[in-house]
Amino acid sequence: MPYVATARTTGGRNGHVETSDGLIKFDLSVPKELGGPGKTGAANPEQFFAAGYSACFGSAVEYLARQEKLPVTGVTVTAMVTIDSNETGFFLAVHLQTHVAGVDRAIAEGLVNRAHLEVCPYSKATRGNIQVALEVV
Repeated sequence: MPYVATARTTGGRNGHVETSDGLIKFDLSVPKELGGPGKTGAANPEQFFAAGYSACFGSAVEYLARQEKLPVTGVTVTAMVTIDSNETGFFLAVHLQTHVAGVDRAIAEGLVNRAHLEVCPYSKATRGNIQVALEVV
C-alpha cells in the first residue's frame, strides 16, 4: 500500500501550513530576498523542499551502499534550493552536497550518481524539469 503525505496551506506563501497528522505546523513568509516580509520564525516552501530532498537523497545513497555491502559509516546531504525568476517566470534549482563517510571519493561519486539516476524519487521527479547539481564533499 502506498504512503500518502497530506499538508494543507492557507494564505499561500505568507500563510500557514500543517500536515494532517499535526507534526508539521509552520507559519510561512516570503523571504526578504524575494521582496517579502521575511517574518522571523516563519518557513518557506523551498526550505521544506530542501529538507525533503536531502533526506530522500541520503536514504537513496545509504540504500545503494547496503545493496553493495560497502563500509559506509554515514551519509550527510546538504540541499541548497534556489528560487529565482527570469523572463519566463519563477524557477527552482538544487545543489546537493553529499558526504559519504567510510569509502573513497571515487566510490562516493559512484553512489551519488547512481542515487540520482536510479533510486531517489525526488531526483526522478525533478529530472528534466529543474537543474540539479551534484557535489561530493
